[in-house]
Amino acid sequence: MKSESVAGMRRNSHGLEFFSIKVPNGPLTSRLQHLHAGDEVLVGRKPTGTLLLDNLRDGRNLFLLGTGTGLAPYLSLVKDPETYERFERVILVHGVRFTADLAYSDFLSRDLPNDELIGELASAQLTYYPTVTREPALHNGRISTLLESGKLHADLGLPGFDPAADRFMLCGSEAMIADLRKIFVARGLSEGATGEPGDFVIEKAFVEK
Repeated sequence: MKSESVAGMRRNSHGLEFFSIKVPNGPLTSRLQHLHAGDEVLVGRKPTGTLLLDNLRDGRNLFLLGTGTGLAPYLSLVKDPETYERFERVILVHGVRFTADLAYSDFLSRDLPNDELIGELASAQLTYYPTVTREPALHNGRISTLLESGKLHADLGLPGFDPAADRFMLCGSEAMIADLRKIFVARGLSEGATGEPGDFVIEKAFVEK
C-alpha cells in the first residue's frame, strides 16, 4: 500500500500548494483532493519528519534525491537561504519513468533562478538533474545506478563520491531508498536522525510499502 502522508507542501503566490499521490479512501488525501480555493486548512508551524538540515553533518555538496512525488519536500528546501548557507552546491535529482512525469521542471530550471528573493543563490549553487528510466531523455537511469556507477558525479563535474563532502536526503519509493541505503552503508556513511546528525537522511513517512 502507499503512504497516506502528503509528500509535501509549499507556499506560492496564490497560497498553499500540495503535491501528493491520491490514496483511494485515504483519510487525508481523499479529502485534500476535493478542496477548493478559499477553503480553510489548518497547518502547524513546526516542521516534522527527518528531512531537516539539522539532521545532517556539515559538508560541501547536498544531494536531494527523490522519485515521483518524493520531489515535494525539496521544493521548500531549494527556496530556503539556509540550504545555500550550509552547502556550497545543492543538487536536486528527480527520477521518474517518463518525461511527462517531471513535475515542476519549469519552476526548477526557469522560475527559481529568476526568483527575486532566492534567485541569485539558486543560480549560483543549485543544479537540477532530472532523470528518466523508460524513454530517451537528457539523463537516463535509476538514481541508484547513476550514483553507484559514478555517472552522476561525472555529469556534475565532480571528481567522484566523497564521504567527507557529500551529504544526502532521500525521499521516494521503497526500492530507491533501500538501494541507496545499502550503497551508503557500504561506503561508511551514517544515517542521521533528530539529535544525531549523519551523512544521509530518509523521509520514512513517504516510503511506499
